[in-house]
Amino acid sequence: MPAWGAREVSSLEGKVALVTGGANGIGRATCHALAEAGARVVVADIDETAGREVAASVGGDFVTCNVSSLEHNLAAVDTVLHLHGTLDLIHLNAGILSGCGIGEDFDPDRYRRIVGVNLDGIVFGTHAALPALKRHGGAIVATASLAGLTSVPGDPFYAATKHAVVGLTRALGPALVADGVRFNAVCPSFAETDMVAVVRAELAASRIPIIAAGTVADAVLDLFRGDAAGECWFIQYGRPAAPFEFRGIPGARTAAEG
Repeated sequence: MPAWGAREVSSLEGKVALVTGGANGIGRATCHALAEAGARVVVADIDETAGREVAASVGGDFVTCNVSSLEHNLAAVDTVLHLHGTLDLIHLNAGILSGCGIGEDFDPDRYRRIVGVNLDGIVFGTHAALPALKRHGGAIVATASLAGLTSVPGDPFYAATKHAVVGLTRALGPALVADGVRFNAVCPSFAETDMVAVVRAELAASRIPIIAAGTVADAVLDLFRGDAAGECWFIQYGRPAAPFEFRGIPGARTAAEG
């Protein structure tokens, strides 16, 4: 297996990909980018109407999936295998904001919901996909956030779940290499998604640019095509996507390194 840092380009022609949260935003952009690269796409989302529209636009298939449910994730992978016989790539992208804080505005139901979507969705999706990916090798890209690399006082639970995805990526990346499965994450700044709607005016007033969803999708495809493992790529306006350097923090060791 080539060194993780190498950026060899491989074709996605004929690959089978599953994208959660594929009905809009980054997921939708990834579905289109994958289709343009020759992959066969299965769109997974709780929004059946929008999801089916995306699937039709990319010549793909749709499956209803609540990512906070392990059973839904297992069923989504089973659907992919039934339709195409294999699974090569999975973009675990579904995510939400919490809409509550830790003080008087704390809402345990909202808290449980964001953990269920933003973290359980990554864990359950990975668990469901691993048996298929291990058969002949494959790649997983999780959508974290720049909020997983820095502080976000405005939504501490969003930040907490995205930090958890970053930690999971750094741990699973080296752990899954021996199985031929690469696990990485993208950490975009404010990107063109439904979640941006609640802060769009504030961003405009602060002159903070919004990243095109397609820019994030390009980074996802770069990770699918490359051979990196355990990397968290930050994506900011006007800068090329690149792996975040955890300076001064020892990296995880693989089993071979002892």
